[in-house]
Amino acid sequence: MMFFLNHRMLLLQLTLFIVIGPSTAQREPYAMRISCGAHANVQSGPTNTLWYKDFGFTGGRPANASKTSFIVPPLTTLRYFPLSDGPENCYNINEVPNGHYSVRIFFALVQEPNFQNEPLFDVSVEGTQIYSLPSGWSTEDEESFAEALVFVSNGSVSICFHSTGHGDPAILTLEILQVDDKAYYFGPQWGEGLILRTAKRLSCGNVNPVYDEDYGGDHWGGDRFWGPVNTFGQDSDTVLKTENSINQASVSPNYYPEKLYQTALVSTDSQPDLSYSIDVDPTRNYSIWLHFSEIDTTITGQGQRVFDILINGDVAFKDVDIIQRSGGNYTALVLNKNIAVNGRTLTLTMHPTKGNHAIINAIEVFEVIPAESKTLAQEVMALQTLKNALGLPLRLGWNGDPCVPQQHPWSGIDCQFDGTSSKWVIDGLSLDTQGLGGFFPDDISQLLHLQSINLSGNSIHGAIPSSLGTITVLQILDLSHNFFNGSIPESLGSLTTLQILNLNSNMLSGRVPAALGGRLLHRASFNFTTNAGLCGIPGLPSCGPHLSIGATIGIVVGVLLAFILIVVGLIIWWKRRQNILRAQRIAVRDAPYAKARTHYVRDVQMARHHHGVDHSRAATEHGSNLL
Repeated sequence: MMFFLNHRMLLLQLTLFIVIGPSTAQREPYAMRISCGAHANVQSGPTNTLWYKDFGFTGGRPANASKTSFIVPPLTTLRYFPLSDGPENCYNINEVPNGHYSVRIFFALVQEPNFQNEPLFDVSVEGTQIYSLPSGWSTEDEESFAEALVFVSNGSVSICFHSTGHGDPAILTLEILQVDDKAYYFGPQWGEGLILRTAKRLSCGNVNPVYDEDYGGDHWGGDRFWGPVNTFGQDSDTVLKTENSINQASVSPNYYPEKLYQTALVSTDSQPDLSYSIDVDPTRNYSIWLHFSEIDTTITGQGQRVFDILINGDVAFKDVDIIQRSGGNYTALVLNKNIAVNGRTLTLTMHPTKGNHAIINAIEVFEVIPAESKTLAQEVMALQTLKNALGLPLRLGWNGDPCVPQQHPWSGIDCQFDGTSSKWVIDGLSLDTQGLGGFFPDDISQLLHLQSINLSGNSIHGAIPSSLGTITVLQILDLSHNFFNGSIPESLGSLTTLQILNLNSNMLSGRVPAALGGRLLHRASFNFTTNAGLCGIPGLPSCGPHLSIGATIGIVVGVLLAFILIVVGLIIWWKRRQNILRAQRIAVRDAPYAKARTHYVRDVQMARHHHGVDHSRAATEHGSNLL
C-alpha cells in the first residue's frame, strides 16, 4: 500500500513538472560564446569552455591577437574593423531566446608590426552606447572588456563598434549569457527600458581575479568577473577568511557564489572607517550592490558590530547590523542603493557606530543607462533595400541601427523622434556625390517621414519610382546630375508640400506632369533643364497636340494594322509575280516542241481532208455509173 501511494505521488510530481515546466534553476541558461576571427570552434581551459567559430559579423577582417591581460580568455584570434570598411560595424546574433542577458565583449590588439597603437572606440548593445574605451585600456585588466545586463525582446542581439578616428576596433570574444529575468532588480524603475553596465565588481580580501566559474558559481549568475582588492589603503584594513559554509548565498535571482562571502576586509583600530573610492563618469546614475557576511569569530551576536554606510558623504544605510539583518553568522546579506553622481568620484564608507571595526565582503557598481528607442523597423528595412539597390560603398557603413546610438547615426541619414510610435524615423537622406550607381527602389515609399532627399551628382539610372508620390511630407527632392530615364511620374504632382524639385541633367523624356508645371508660379523651385526629351512647360520644347491615352492606343493599333496589310499585300504581289515569271520560263523552254507538234497536227488534218475528198469523188462517180 505504501509503495502504491509513493508511486502515485511520484506520478503526480512528474505531471506537475510537465505542466508547469522546469524552473529557472532546473534548466541550463542560454549561452553563446564567440571566438572572433576563429575558423573553427575552440575550447579553452581550465574549464573546457566552448567558443563558437566566428559568425554574425557585418564586415571586418580576421587576424592574430595580442592579448592585453592575463584575465582575458586564452584565445589567439580576433576580428578588427578598418575605417575603410565603414565607421559602424556590428555582430548580429539571431535566434536568441527572449529574456535577460549578460553581454560581455573582450578587446585585444592586432598582432602585426603595423598595429602599434591601441584603438579607442565606442561600444553599443541593442542600439545603446554602453562604453567608450579610455586611453591606456590595454594595460588595465578591468578595462580590457565591457559588460552589461540587457533585455532581449525581438529574438536577436546587436553588438556594434563605432570608430572614433583613433585606430581600428579589434574584438577578441563575445559572450551572451542568460541570467535570471529578475537579476539585479532594484525597484519599480527597473525594467526593459534600462541597461546596467558593470563599472566595478570587487571581491574584498582576494588577491587573484576570479570568475563565477572559478568560484563554482551557478550558471544563472552569468559567469561574472570579480576583480581582487586585498586592501583599501595602507594599514587601513586586514584580510579575514573562513572555510565555513555561507547561508543564503547562491539564491535567486542573482545567484552569488558562496566563496564570495568567505573573504572580507575589516577595518583596524587605527582606522575604524572602511573607505573605498572609484572613478566614474559624472552626471550619471549608478546602482550600488554591497555584500556582507559576518565571518569574524569574535562577533557572536547582535549589536556587537553596527555601522553606517555612506555614499559620497551621505548616509545610505544607517545602523547596519549584519547578524540582525541576515539572521545569523555566516549568512549572506546584500544591500542595494541607487544614486545620482554629479562628480567624477564615487566613495563608499563604512563608519562603525557600535564596536570599533567595519567589514565588507564584495562591491558591485553598475551605471544605469536608459535604453535607446530604436528606429522604426520598416524604415530600417527600407534603408537596407536602398543600400543594396544603390550599391553603397563600404566606407559609409550603414550597419546596426540608423539613428542610435545618437552619438553615431549613419552617414547621410537625418533622424527625428516620433512621439506617436516612440521610435526614431528617417526625415532626411543626403547621399549626394557619393559615387553611387544602381537604381532608386520602390521601397523608398516606406520612408514616410522623409522631408528631404538629395541623391544628386551620382550615376543612378532607371526610372524615378512613382511611389515617391506617397511620401506626403516631402519638401525637397534633388535627383539632378544622374542617369534617370523615362518620364516624370504623375504622382509627383500630388506632393503639395514639395518646394524644391531638381531633375536637371538626366535622360528624362515626355511631358512634365501638368500638376507640377502649374505650380511653378507658387514660389516652388523646379529645375527640368538638360533633359533632351522633356517638354510641356516654359523653357522646354512644346509637346504638340496632346492625345489621350485611348487616342494614342488607337493610333498605334491603326498603324500596326496598316503595316500588317502592306506586308500581306507585298507578299501576295510577290507570289503572283513569281508565278508569271515561272510560266514565261516554261513557255520559252517548250517552244520548239510546240511548233513541231503544231505542224504535225496541221498535216494530219490536211491529209484527212484530202482523203475525204477522194472518197467523195469516188462515191459520186460510182453513183453516176449506176444511173
